[in-house]
Amino acid sequence: MDVKTGFFYLFSVVLLFAAFRVVTARNPVHAVLYLMLAFSQASAVWFLLNAEFLAIVLVLVYLGAVMVLFLFVVMMLDINIDTMRKGFWKNFPLAATLGAIVALEMAAVLLSGFRLSQAPAMLAGAVPVDNGKALGILLYTEYLMPIQIAASILLVAMIAAIALTLRERKDSKAIDPSIQVKVRAADRMQLVKMGVTQPAPAPAPVAPVEESK
Repeated sequence: MDVKTGFFYLFSVVLLFAAFRVVTARNPVHAVLYLMLAFSQASAVWFLLNAEFLAIVLVLVYLGAVMVLFLFVVMMLDINIDTMRKGFWKNFPLAATLGAIVALEMAAVLLSGFRLSQAPAMLAGAVPVDNGKALGILLYTEYLMPIQIAASILLVAMIAAIALTLRERKDSKAIDPSIQVKVRAADRMQLVKMGVTQPAPAPAPVAPVEESK
């Protein structure tokens, strides 16, 4: 067994363990951390399979943005774990059924859709390029128009989200910087002269307690 095969089995074992802990961890924060570990191991496996573009996208998009944001959301939420556990066995038959269906579909695809065969031979005189460069050339030559349309839609969505967020609302606590700069200290605080000592207040009279006969 060579070094590449050894790393493949190492990353695969860690990936399976992390994926198992994602669904079995009781703490949601721990589940998110295990999911981040699973994504990192999947990225390493893709690097071994010479899929550099997919590996880098997985790290940048999921580990660098989605999972970090999800981790902060889970940490800020006050999740009652005991309440979540009450409906576990109630929903377990449905979850087990769906899991079995997904496992059968994956087994059918893996057993029938992938066959061991030799890689296609490279054409004579062709310059070898990595998959990232080949994908970039394909996207910006043959699929240039769909890429431009998708970029325009995302730009319009981003501008719309900013416009909806920055609109004037009655419950907004935004402060005008020009008004804030013109504020003087005398308008914000007023000094009141008081004596150094103040006489102690007179004690309140205590009503006599009648003895019971």
